[in-house]
Amino acid sequence: MEDVLIGIGSNQGDSVRICRQAIESLRDHPEIEGLVASSFYRTEPVGMVDQSWFVNGALRCRTSLGPRSLLGVLNRIEREFGRVREIHWGPRSLDLDILAFGRQKIEWPDLEIPHPRLHERRFVLVPLMEIAPEWVHPVLGASPIELLARLADENQKVEQLETR
Repeated sequence: MEDVLIGIGSNQGDSVRICRQAIESLRDHPEIEGLVASSFYRTEPVGMVDQSWFVNGALRCRTSLGPRSLLGVLNRIEREFGRVREIHWGPRSLDLDILAFGRQKIEWPDLEIPHPRLHERRFVLVPLMEIAPEWVHPVLGASPIELLARLADENQKVEQLETR
């Protein structure tokens, strides 16, 4: 079993409901165990800023799936919730990203682990501090709180919606 961190987000429809249901889909998967979810946060969009704010959070679990198989599971769940990939960093009904897969470093055309921008994203680091404060980025050698301290205080507003 490998420890995995997953980012979750939505900014279309009832985002909190969508995220909750996606979490239940992951909990129901026979090869995913011990799933813990952070609180949800209302977060300002990054990249393409002319869109609705997101609901974001982070998940921690263990899986016997390999990275590519887990990516397939996450993509299938996204599609079940109406995810259509039309605009890079654009609006989405559901976004599930593998943030970290144990201590592995993967650079495949369709998957990079650890997530290549997690250390730049307040909306990822704040929920990670809740569920994995002791986690250390396998390349940068820093915890979520240390990575958050390195971020400039620029626009990435993150407001807690509800506690877990």
